[in-house]
Amino acid sequence: MTTRGFCNSLMKGNGKARLRKAGLAAVVNLACMGSGNADQTFNLGNDQSLSLGFGLRTDYTYLQDSAPNGTSNASAFNVDDTRLYLSGQVNRWFKGTFNTERDSTGKVQMMDGFTELALDDDFNLRLGREIPPSDRSNLDGPFYLNAWSFPLVSDYPNYAIGRDNGLMAWGKPLGGKLVYSVGAFTGHNVYAGGSNAAANLLYAGRLAINFLDPEPAPAYYTASTYYGAKNILTLGLVYQYQKDGVGDSTMTAGDYNSWNADLLYEQKLADAGVVTVEGAYYHYELGAVDCGTAEPGSVPCTTVGNNIGGLVAGKAYLATLEYMFPQKIGPGNIQPFIRYQDFERDLSQTTDKQTDLGVNYVIDGHNARISAVYSRLNDTQLLAALANRNQFVLGVQFQY
Repeated sequence: MTTRGFCNSLMKGNGKARLRKAGLAAVVNLACMGSGNADQTFNLGNDQSLSLGFGLRTDYTYLQDSAPNGTSNASAFNVDDTRLYLSGQVNRWFKGTFNTERDSTGKVQMMDGFTELALDDDFNLRLGREIPPSDRSNLDGPFYLNAWSFPLVSDYPNYAIGRDNGLMAWGKPLGGKLVYSVGAFTGHNVYAGGSNAAANLLYAGRLAINFLDPEPAPAYYTASTYYGAKNILTLGLVYQYQKDGVGDSTMTAGDYNSWNADLLYEQKLADAGVVTVEGAYYHYELGAVDCGTAEPGSVPCTTVGNNIGGLVAGKAYLATLEYMFPQKIGPGNIQPFIRYQDFERDLSQTTDKQTDLGVNYVIDGHNARISAVYSRLNDTQLLAALANRNQFVLGVQFQY
């Protein structure tokens, strides 16, 4: 019997017998995954299923003038993201997801933890920790970007890893031509003595319009390249608001407002490869100076914790151009890219810019990819000696 045949036969049976085997299946699945032929999803019958997976991103980084002594160049090997994915459903309407991440500092925490009432393509409800409606980059996450590093211009409040606790509705009406998500979340600076001690909720919404093919990403998520699987022209619009969401106390509280527009165009050029263009504009408007920033008037936050302080008023831009050659070299395709980012801070009148020149070696889409990137960093808020720096990253990502 082949490995795949063994994995599939394990789940045959009825009722309680299948459920008793589910625990053993999770163990056997490790062996099945190692064969490279197994499926991540166990179908238990009667619309019941269990899915397992993991993701890993590792890199070597050289950064000018960033060693602990403050003057030397630094080289470091990093494990950026280690993720375990677990989801299941008891029937086609009721589902649950639990994902964890270990970040580059070694901290392990829950990334996603939500239940979902999946009524149909047009309307679904999620309750728990999830990604609020936000820009394309945040909905991509690090694994589905077209560049290696997460963009500095994407700066939405979040509890952890771009997530927050809340209730959200999402859907894909008109055959996926429209994708909407709207919800209410715990939000920013919610602690005793903080600007939002009254615990006002953060409200967020996103509408994406697909002018060509609907994007093949699941749910309301996105990717910044589909490697030519579809012809994409999508405009996304985002708005977030929270009363008293910023400031360093209840006496200096101000409302948080932000909006964003992003555009993705991707076209497969017959046998001539795939061209991808991405752009985004951000506007962050704060009714008060938030704690924990280097902006004029900002003070240290009195409480240390998740989703506290650090928000900056300003406007920002992002633009990316990439091209994937149609010819394979070994098991993968070459995809060079250039990305430019610019964050203009309102109060300090300083800018944070980054230009990336890189190349991806695409072996299996977002599941297996190697990236090499040279970056020029420029932040006028830093000391003159550190304002301009060079960076090189060689990164590898893998998902199953």
